[in-house]
Amino acid sequence: MKTKIFFSLLILLSFSIPLLSQEPEEFIAQGDKLYAEMKDMATAQEALSKYREAVVKAENKFEVFWKLSRILYYIGTRTESKKEKKIIFGQGLYYAKKAVALEPEKPDGHYWLGVSYGVYGQARGMLKSLSFVKPIKEAMNKVIELDRGYEDGGPDRVLGRVYFKVPGFAGGSKKKSLEHLLKSKELAPNEALTRCYLADALLSFKEVDKAREELEYVLSIESDPRWIAGVDVHKKDAKKMLQKKVFTEK
Repeated sequence: MKTKIFFSLLILLSFSIPLLSQEPEEFIAQGDKLYAEMKDMATAQEALSKYREAVVKAENKFEVFWKLSRILYYIGTRTESKKEKKIIFGQGLYYAKKAVALEPEKPDGHYWLGVSYGVYGQARGMLKSLSFVKPIKEAMNKVIELDRGYEDGGPDRVLGRVYFKVPGFAGGSKKKSLEHLLKSKELAPNEALTRCYLADALLSFKEVDKAREELEYVLSIESDPRWIAGVDVHKKDAKKMLQKKVFTEK
């Protein structure tokens, strides 16, 4: 009996030793590979697990912190429950703040901090989250200062959407929204989400034909091998927008 127990323990140890011996860089690389291939929630959860393994072992946790914030954004935006969304995005905020504290002169932490504030605010409700507008703008302006092209024109895209969504009395501006979205489009012409946001902004100026052009362009974009699920989602959004009365009426 003792011999059987000994060999059972030996087998268990043989499986656990490779896991224990893995370096944090290996876990990060595995998480990155899963993120690049992401098409469903199961893959996202597996990537999250890899990053959480890495954060335990890493000495410099900056890279893991911002990547945790990024994957939590993906998971949160695909979660139905508002209560769960707030929890997930709250975690994303926590990790992004940690990343910014470690490397304040790198864009990654600032970008995902701003994004996390935005989606956390959406989950809470606009009127409850107007206090987030200022830190979102500060975060994105910092990214513009450091690397304006980050995430395919990401900081201008986020600012464009914030200025579009926020009421004028709280700092919103349709004019500034359009300016930032046009800049984001200039930096990354094939970014589908930017063009969807730009179509919304153009409609606010009654530029129906220009808005239609943006949405039709989205439908013509080939799926990005780095982000297949993302492009396909934006194509569905573009199709839905083109069904609005403003586009169908003669």
